[in-house]
Amino acid sequence: MPKTFTAPFAQTPKTATAVATAAAASLTTDAPTNTVELLTAGADGAILTKLSAIPRSTVTASSLVLLISKDAGTTKPLVDGALMEAITVNVTTSIPVTAFERYSETTPLRLEAGDKLYVGSQVAATNGIVFHAEYTDY
Repeated sequence: MPKTFTAPFAQTPKTATAVATAAAASLTTDAPTNTVELLTAGADGAILTKLSAIPRSTVTASSLVLLISKDAGTTKPLVDGALMEAITVNVTTSIPVTAFERYSETTPLRLEAGDKLYVGSQVAATNGIVFHAEYTDY
């Protein structure tokens, strides 16, 4: 993007979802397995303002992870995590939302052009954990 003296503002609100079922592994390296692509930042970058997850069925306590890739998914360093508490999901219970609390309208995660965000759970969930992101492309 050429340099300008006009302030660029995020312009295109978007949402993204991804479902993780297999247990994310090898997080001690920059090449973890069993992660799922959540979103790709636009041509001028993006800001992530909300990230949360909900289980589709009963789960044990699960460590949820957020990873970023600058090379189309070859390397994916760990950048954040959240703990989803154990819950028995049935027709008479509310499904709790697990939020990644570092990100908001006032404290977004800034992404460069083409950055990809990946998510995962370190505990397998047969029916999946649904991740939901709210972000805005510049």
